[in-house]
Amino acid sequence: MVLSKEELIGKLEHEVRILLHLTSKVDPARLDYRPTPKQRSLGELLRYFTVFVPIHLRTIHSGVWDLQAWSEAWRKHEAAAASRNLDEIKESIASHPKLFTQFVSSLTESDVRAHTEMFGQNASRGSWLVSMVLCHYVAYRMQLFLYLKSCGQEELGTLDLWAGVDSTPTAA
Repeated sequence: MVLSKEELIGKLEHEVRILLHLTSKVDPARLDYRPTPKQRSLGELLRYFTVFVPIHLRTIHSGVWDLQAWSEAWRKHEAAAASRNLDEIKESIASHPKLFTQFVSSLTESDVRAHTEMFGQNASRGSWLVSMVLCHYVAYRMQLFLYLKSCGQEELGTLDLWAGVDSTPTAA
């Protein structure tokens, strides 16, 4: 793997920090906001973070892809997430680093290089960790950032999105 397990965990933890920073900017009154009728609402997007991370980590860790079991787990986690309020969403996201320790740290180097099939594609577990967990964080935090901007959070900027710190306005 290009990244060591420790480096990957560090990148994943960085994503959690950014996500929690952006989530701290959410106005609870705007959780029903959706850019278009068929897109997820802001609340649904936030709940999605609480679903995909544990499911993808468990699946990749096991090295066994079973679409039926994966779909059942997805429905179970999605149902549990449906009633989460903003504080519960934040707590769930804040617990993700424990999952990194449980499901990434425990893999051996051989496990990380071992290939497994998911979604009709064969790749190493390390590759799946990057594409199904790290890349999902990056993609969906960008979506969250854009939702927040659409909800009027005009003060958000590059530092909020990439460093997870408040952007400082520049003098005009």
